Formats: sequence, structure tokens, C-alpha cells
Amino acid sequence: MASLAPPAGRSRPRSGRRGGAGPRAVATLILGEVHTGLLQHAGAVGAAVSADILRLAPGGRVRTSERPIAYAESPEILTGIDCSLAGASGGQVRGIGTVTSRAALTGGHLLQGSSYAVLGPSRNGRRMSWAHYLSHPGRVELMGKVGADDLAAGFLADGRDPAHLDLGAVSAGLMDAVQSRPEVDRRPPFRMARTEFRWSAVPGAGRTVRFTVVNSTLRTAHLEVPEDELPYVAHFCADLARHDWLLTSLLRLLERSGIGVNARRRVVHRLRPAVDHLLHLWMPAARMPEPLLPLWRELEHRSGLSRQWQTCVDRVRDQMDAGAIPSLDSPDDDPGPVRR
Repeated sequence: MASLAPPAGRSRPRSGRRGGAGPRAVATLILGEVHTGLLQHAGAVGAAVSADILRLAPGGRVRTSERPIAYAESPEILTGIDCSLAGASGGQVRGIGTVTSRAALTGGHLLQGSSYAVLGPSRNGRRMSWAHYLSHPGRVELMGKVGADDLAAGFLADGRDPAHLDLGAVSAGLMDAVQSRPEVDRRPPFRMARTEFRWSAVPGAGRTVRFTVVNSTLRTAHLEVPEDELPYVAHFCADLARHDWLLTSLLRLLERSGIGVNARRRVVHRLRPAVDHLLHLWMPAARMPEPLLPLWRELEHRSGLSRQWQTCVDRVRDQMDAGAIPSLDSPDDDPGPVRR
């Protein structure tokens, strides 16, 4: 069961035409954003607690599974929006409708908030009642004339105006709602920043994905897939965001450990959270919709995510193994300088 949040603040477009121009201007376009981070809890939570903290909509059903990895997903939630969307060229359109969002927990540790909307032209050319938009959940109707590729590029651009469509705020709000549940003790085993994964998808004859690491916390992806595979793209992007966060977190823990600078036992101590809380969560494409498996394999081949992950895992295990041999530490057991 979905629930409708109050519509976001309205922002009328400063340029672009309204009315009948819409249907000729925009083809099907999906925009989404996934935020990923660590559940602020001392350890992994079990299936019962996962279901409790993800029950974000009254009467909604939390979906859970144990194979091939523990996974729980909240009911879908609808958020009403009436705002402007900006293209990369500067043109704007007005979008009215509802955004679909949900929270998910993997392995009792890794929390995600994701939101997306299917954009299409308004067939009426005017603002309708909310009953009309509720009858088309997860769809946003556009009034104005900006091309789909232009809108996608504008949405993915770093530093876009927050007065426009802000799916990140919806995703972050979902994560905050879960983190604030009384069952969550706010004592995480280590600190790690959230990542933001902003994506767009359009229909095409083949399957392509352009994945970009913009900065330390922002990633973007633009996908082109056959039209009948568009409904699977949100799950594809959530899986990619999940594994990107895992790899990013493992890299940060390796950096913080001070290998080659700190004493071995201090390095081992700083890497232990990776062993206890991260390594077992790496399971790429385990929940991938089958039609998009070829796209995942292509991305893996080009980006080398799993190869880089395995290299990092080997470094962690080498340090843990070396830490078990006292003779490999300094003779006087001096911890030496600590790099912070």
C-alpha cells in the first residue's frame, strides 16, 4: 500500500512553453536517485527488526528474503511533487505527479533510500486534480518543451539548483526515517559517508550504461535499454549503488589503516570492521533482474568493480594474516606513529 506525502513546494518554470507542446517534446524518461550508507547500529539486525524499522507506511508489507543474502524492502511510498525540471541547456518544464520511493536493508547492515519517477508528456496540457495523479502512481506529467536527453543531462549535472526536482531529498528523508527508529541504537561499528547515485534511463534499441564517479560521494549513470526493460532499471541502479558504496568504504578503511606507517596491530585493529561488517556483503548481481544481467556483465568488464574489490580484500586478508605472526611486527612492539 502506498501513501501520499504532501506535495513538494511549487516552482513554476521561468522558461519553456506549456500546453500542447509537451506531447511532441518528451519521450519516456525515468529519473532516479539512490542514497546508500551504513545502518547506525552496533551490529547487523535480524529479519524481525529489519521488518519493523522498514515498516514506513501504515498497513504496508515489508518484503524480506534470506537467500542468497538477507534483504528487506519497505513498502513503496508516493510523494507528490509540483515543481520545475531544468535541462542542461537551461530550458525548463513543469512536472506534476508522484515519485515512487522505498528503503531497503541488505545483510542487516547496508541501508538504502531510493526514489524515481517515470516522466512523460501531459495529455491534458493543464494542471489536474491530485486524484488524477494518484491514479497514475509513480508518474510525473510534464508541461513544456525540453527534450528527454536534455532533461536527463540537466538532472545528472553536479550542483543543480535544489529548487528543481530533488529526488535526493526524498531518498535521504527515507534513510533518516529508518535511522531514527527506536530499534536503531545509533552506535555504528565505524563511520562512513553516504554516497549519492543519480541516474537516468531512456528507451533504446540496445543496452548501454555510462557510469561516472563525479567526486568522493556522488556517482551518476545514464542507461539506455529496450523499452520493455525500463521497469527493471531502478533495481539495477540500486544494486550498482550498493556495490559502489561497499567498494568505496573498503578503500576508505584501507586508507585509514595506515599500512606501512602504523604498527601492524594498529593496522589490523582499523581493518577489523571490514572483516566483521563488509566483506560478506559483496554479492554483485545476486538480486539483478535477469533481462539486465548482460548490461551488468558489460559494466563489470569495463569498470573492473569486482577485480578492484578482490584486490582490496586480498590486501585486508594479508594484513590480518600478518598480524597473527608476532615476529612481523616491530621488535620492541612499538606501535610507532599513527596517521590519522
